Amino acid sequence: MKAISTAILFLSFALASAVSGLFLPLAVAERSDKPDLIQTFPAGDSPNNLAFDGANIWVTNSGGSTVTKLRASDGAPQGTFTVGDDPKALAFDGENIWVTCEGLHDLAKLRASDGTMLDSFRIPFNPYGLAWDGANIWVSDEVANTVTKVQGSDGRILGTFPVGLGSKKGVLFDGNNIWVANYEDWSVSKLQPSDGTVLDTIPVGQRPFGLAFDGKKVWVSNSSSDSVTAIRVSDDKVFKSEFVGDSPHGIAFDGAKIWVAVSEDNTLVGLGARRGANARTFDVGAYPFGVLFDGTSIWVANALDDTVTKITRAQP
Repeated sequence: MKAISTAILFLSFALASAVSGLFLPLAVAERSDKPDLIQTFPAGDSPNNLAFDGANIWVTNSGGSTVTKLRASDGAPQGTFTVGDDPKALAFDGENIWVTCEGLHDLAKLRASDGTMLDSFRIPFNPYGLAWDGANIWVSDEVANTVTKVQGSDGRILGTFPVGLGSKKGVLFDGNNIWVANYEDWSVSKLQPSDGTVLDTIPVGQRPFGLAFDGKKVWVSNSSSDSVTAIRVSDDKVFKSEFVGDSPHGIAFDGAKIWVAVSEDNTLVGLGARRGANARTFDVGAYPFGVLFDGTSIWVANALDDTVTKITRAQP
């Protein structure tokens, strides 16, 4: 009799649990068997690159001459701000957001707190990539094959320095040196920040585009050879090249893995930073381009469906 009562109690509990599960919120039901939380939020027209200001994600919308500000915690829109024709890259300097506007040959400076346009500065030819070195903004130019050093306090041009052919998106400050991806001559330039002296030029894959730093190596996405290359900063030697998929562009480091937007495959590929082995692949939106890690989540700008994807990895 006791065994029968126990069985009835168990069946009642199981039935109640099953019925209550029917009334769980849809988002919970969809994610209950997935350890990683994947969310998608609307952006503007043709989002392509990303920056993080400590609380918000900023997205350039190259088709709409605007940038979109999203709260990082939940993706809630915080505003859309007009900057200029064909905005490309962004950088945060601790107080302001800087944006290259390729169509107007301008560098825009916005106050991060409210998106107010503070100033814009004329940059010759076609400004594209950006990096902040703690005092200055570095701007790559894919037509002039140069990188320009702009004083952050007042926008004064401190120097323009030759690099390789077709310097596009990839500009990086590693804490000591400036790195520039030379799209047309398949190399990366390493410059001394104080005076723009080119310290080294390292051959990589075909049409290098994005750059990321993991503390020891600079990682380069090679958009036409479908690979990434890792360069040791200690001796500028190529450590490894790894296939990732069709047309990699944006690249970011999350403290353990390198994440690469593989545009033609509509995927985000994760590689172990230590050895470069493929660790994880996520399906994202149409033509993923820019990638960013905000300290908690990985963000991807999906250029052909006007969205951004947020991936929050499950804690081990």
